[in-house]
Amino acid sequence: MNFKGISFYLSLFCFPISFLALINILYATYFDYFLSIETYFITLVSSLIIGSGLLYFGKNSVKKIYYIDQLILIISTYLLISMLIAIPFYLSNYQVTFLNSIFEAVSGLTGTGFSVFKNIKYLDPTLILWRSSSQWIGGLYFLIFLMIIFSNKTFNYKMTDLVYSGDSSYKSEENIKENITKIIIVYSVLSLIIFTLLNISGLRLFNSLNISMTLISGGGFLPTDNIYKIISTNFQKIIFFFSLIISMLNLFLLFNLFNKKNLLDGHREDLYLVIFLILLFGLISFNDYSAFDLILSILSSLASSGLTFLDQGNNLSLYFLLITLVGGSLISNTSGIKLIRFYILLKITSSEILKLISPNSIINKTIFSSNRKISDESIRISFLIFISFFVSLFILSSFLVVDNIGFEKSFKLSILTLTNTLNSTMYNMENINFSNLLTSSKMSLIFFMIVGKIELISIFLIFKKLIFKD
Repeated sequence: MNFKGISFYLSLFCFPISFLALINILYATYFDYFLSIETYFITLVSSLIIGSGLLYFGKNSVKKIYYIDQLILIISTYLLISMLIAIPFYLSNYQVTFLNSIFEAVSGLTGTGFSVFKNIKYLDPTLILWRSSSQWIGGLYFLIFLMIIFSNKTFNYKMTDLVYSGDSSYKSEENIKENITKIIIVYSVLSLIIFTLLNISGLRLFNSLNISMTLISGGGFLPTDNIYKIISTNFQKIIFFFSLIISMLNLFLLFNLFNKKNLLDGHREDLYLVIFLILLFGLISFNDYSAFDLILSILSSLASSGLTFLDQGNNLSLYFLLITLVGGSLISNTSGIKLIRFYILLKITSSEILKLISPNSIINKTIFSSNRKISDESIRISFLIFISFFVSLFILSSFLVVDNIGFEKSFKLSILTLTNTLNSTMYNMENINFSNLLTSSKMSLIFFMIVGKIELISIFLIFKKLIFKD
């Protein structure tokens, strides 16, 4: 195992945390929020020291790391960066335990949105900004992992090759820096667009900044307790709607809009997601809710965000919960099984049934009627991901049911954890007090929040490598 190579790349993920800490220091200085400013100095120094130490240890290493090393790098990044992000929580004046601090950090980094804090609006503004920043940087890291590591041809279980419409050389080693730069630019520009639109809609600058970082990352942290306390006008809801659309669809959709003639061929998955969204709304449009609030909730579930304008006690919670299993585009910050995997499983299943009825029939294996075809490998991976998701669901539910939250809430919370979705009023799950959960429950949630991003199959592959060494 190339530990020095892993160390080198791990160091590169530490330095952006130093930058975020510096931003918070400048913000606190400018607005005279000196209550916890020293915690960001500690985070700044810690991330610089750890990053420099890892860089020194790995600077003379072989920079090419193989797939298992890459998976270990991803898990190490989530664990190390979570500990760095947890520093301001742990050292704050709110008496947050170490485990709760790690829980909050992992929830932000994975874009889940579970929080140990109550009455968010009374928190120190710098800590609110730090929570939102953790989501933003987590979303950026995941997209880099998704395109640079999870697209590995050895075992491409994220299947990004089925929907990516960029250069065929995108995954080549020679262009790795250029491609990471492209991801950062596109992600930052989209964040800026959402921030600008929210600000134009009449939101406070502080709220616009925090919500833009939440929406682009598919997260759930807010600068107050409920979204409807910030977003109230129809115009603001329209901006919120388009922001969720941006986070749900392929990251490169807008980028390709300017440099690709035939956009439909490269983004059929996005087209089918929009059609799916319309169909979902049509199925429940007869319910006694505001039509726009309803479609926002459907979109929020599909985008694995969980933010909603619906009240606690609605009778559609199970419906919304099932939508969260689908998720958005393969190349987005959304989690879940993903629409294209459901599509492959349904198409192959129906094809096999058709073969039994009519053995001589010709089976169409194209994906969304494009030039891409469903391979045997894609079928195996789709079934494997489907099975691993429900294995994860069973394991996590078994841990949570021991806690004093009941079977139904344990099951719902497990789905929300694995899809990295906020426990909002939409699912009738808002009243869970995460700070009072058992230690075993918190550790299980931390582990499976990360699994929700990287898939359980990553853990299996690492264990296989460690147990069955070549």
